[in-house]
Amino acid sequence: MSDRSEMRIVMTIEKATAKDFLHFVKYATSPFQVVEESRTLLNEAGFEELDFGQPWSLNPGASYYTVPYGTTLYAFSIGKEFDEGDSIHIASAHTDHPCLRIKPKAEMYDHGYLKLDVEFYGGASIMTWLDRPLSIAGKVTMKSGDIYHPFTRLVDFRRPLLTIPSLAVHMTRDNTKSGDYNKQTEMLPIIGMLSEQLEKDSYFIDLLAKECKVKASDILDFDLYIYNAEEGCLLGMQQEFLSAPRLDNLTSCYACLTAITASSVMTEISDRLNLIALFDNEEIGSRTKQGADSMITNLLLQKIYAGLDYNPVRLTDSLFHSMMLSLDVAHAYHPNFPQKNDPNLIVTCGQGPALKLSYCQRYATDTEAIGMIEQLCQANEIPYQKYVNRSDITGGSTLGTILSAYLPIKTVDIGIGILAMHSAREFMGTADQTALNTLVYCFFL
Repeated sequence: MSDRSEMRIVMTIEKATAKDFLHFVKYATSPFQVVEESRTLLNEAGFEELDFGQPWSLNPGASYYTVPYGTTLYAFSIGKEFDEGDSIHIASAHTDHPCLRIKPKAEMYDHGYLKLDVEFYGGASIMTWLDRPLSIAGKVTMKSGDIYHPFTRLVDFRRPLLTIPSLAVHMTRDNTKSGDYNKQTEMLPIIGMLSEQLEKDSYFIDLLAKECKVKASDILDFDLYIYNAEEGCLLGMQQEFLSAPRLDNLTSCYACLTAITASSVMTEISDRLNLIALFDNEEIGSRTKQGADSMITNLLLQKIYAGLDYNPVRLTDSLFHSMMLSLDVAHAYHPNFPQKNDPNLIVTCGQGPALKLSYCQRYATDTEAIGMIEQLCQANEIPYQKYVNRSDITGGSTLGTILSAYLPIKTVDIGIGILAMHSAREFMGTADQTALNTLVYCFFL
């Protein structure tokens, strides 16, 4: 490997500092923006973008990415020595996070207050969304001259725009003391007050049109997310902690991106295909065209083999000695609620990512695959931990078991242990991001 290649690897791994990760989180505000920020990192690393709807002509030793849908992205590096039947290493994560989504007819007026009609997406901890500065990001669809090809535009207001005030404790009923706010009537964000400059029935669509620099009548539809506009930060006496929105699952997306870009310089001497898959809709079950519970990844691999002019039958051979990391956050031990943890396996913030085990397969669990990753960590001095749920608590699930049903390869679920999972702002150990980045990078070597 040349000195220049070594320098590029070092520079890319150093980009996995907390400061750069927080920069990624700041701008990755919706799944659409996650993909756009990913595009930026991949373009900087020299990856070539491919149109998923066109034939591909691929070259061993090159690196590519494709965005089949606006919220799902694949990137891959083809080893110079990769041949049909050789192994494939995949790292997967998800681009979505629990949040609020804006309904199509959003305007709601009440005694001068202008509110938005919203619904909750995923298993959000709804009380944590109260009293915070919130903003809006996503995609807008507009009229065009071609019925089947409307114009689309990404939008991110990038400023505090609305909030959901909590009810004063003096007026709080028993149900709101316990956090049981009604999602339809009591969790509506306030965006302004009616004035002579605003139309009561169209103030939001007018605002959106102004932001997009189009006429309100040109807007057909939108896919907009309300996000926590607070920036992330380091905290703790030695800055050993990191607090930020959307850690679930931007920690994993960032690890995938850092690893694939750093390892891509090794394609000249590699005999492997390395692939990252960033899916949407994990928080609501993954069963969408852009989610992991679809045929999209199988189609991608078929296109790669076709683009290399390889025998498609040998793809099956590749899968049976390939491997996948399913990356998603884990539950760290909460010192104020020790009774919620398994009594033997404790995942502590800052002590490395956690291998997530579930014998009922809520996490992809294969003892041989787990042994492989343990040896990988030990060989590269990467700290790691193991996580299991308490037997009397049903934990969440991941895309690992879903995707491995379509791609029958050895799969391990792994992720950074965090606190306040699904909150509007989450909490992790600062050192764990670098450890996860390094693990995925070593997995790709």
